[in-house]
Amino acid sequence: MRSFALPRRLWILARWATFTISLAITFFAVPPTDAQTAAKKALVGVLGITPNVPANHEMFKQGLAQLGYTEGQQVAFVEKHADSEPARLAAVAAELVRSKPDVIFARGPAAVAAAVQATKVIPIVAVDLESDPVALGYAKTLARPAGHVTGVFLDLPELSAKQLQLFREIVPSLSRVALVGDSLGNAAQYRATERAAKTFKVQVQTFEGRTPAELDAALEAARRNGVGGVIVFSSPTVYGNLPRIAALAREKHLPTVALFSEFAEAGGLLSYGPSLREAFRRCGIYVGKILSGAKVANLPIELPDKFDLVINAQTAKALGLRLPDSLLRRADKIIE
Repeated sequence: MRSFALPRRLWILARWATFTISLAITFFAVPPTDAQTAAKKALVGVLGITPNVPANHEMFKQGLAQLGYTEGQQVAFVEKHADSEPARLAAVAAELVRSKPDVIFARGPAAVAAAVQATKVIPIVAVDLESDPVALGYAKTLARPAGHVTGVFLDLPELSAKQLQLFREIVPSLSRVALVGDSLGNAAQYRATERAAKTFKVQVQTFEGRTPAELDAALEAARRNGVGGVIVFSSPTVYGNLPRIAALAREKHLPTVALFSEFAEAGGLLSYGPSLREAFRRCGIYVGKILSGAKVANLPIELPDKFDLVINAQTAKALGLRLPDSLLRRADKIIE
């Protein structure tokens, strides 16, 4: 029987030719372009009424990194903000949606509302310390949102009443207090604080603080009216202007309290509330989970469960206030 096996020499030549062709294909293969690489990255849209605070954005990125998403490698950001002008937010949100992000991270109640209006499809992760997501229709329940919105919310208007109580410990003779905030976004906080003020027999004066200019005007009006203290409600505009508010409050000799620990760190008298930086980190984790395939409808809305009391002893001294020992013992941080 005739054998059809190739002679050994021809077999070796055939193998060599195959290897050479494979090597050439590998060598001359065109590497992926930057555009192709970028196309493979997940796109996260970031929406806010004010520019993002770098320290908070870093915490957000830390959360994303915990799920394996690093900026420039697996994920890219497109950020839009309304430059502290609420009227521009709807158009800015629509512009962000047109960039077709995989997920939107909305910072603050106005941004959340604008994002919800702009899209019913793109997942939205929110950090909102002023709103009730169920009452607003963003979610059916906190445990199972069942829609396209989840994140970190703080539906606790009574927290501002607690701030008033802390004020009374520092200034027992407090008879008039100014409330500064957004009459729409902070409506629940206004109501809760006004109820508490009646209990303490403290008169309340309310001022709008939706923009930096309104915040300045509110503090000046509070000074002219001789109030004994100021409670500044939380909002992205307030957060973005904490150092300015703290400086003006000291200049006008107004004991002032706010939600964010950064306020006391910037020179404000007192802060009591959750960590916004930690909320940003948790939102980063949620965005990472969604990019990894988790359904928004099944991601429970988180509520902060730790509240920090931060006291600036230097500011208290500058304002001529004596800090009671009972309050100092309860403080999580005292700035000397």
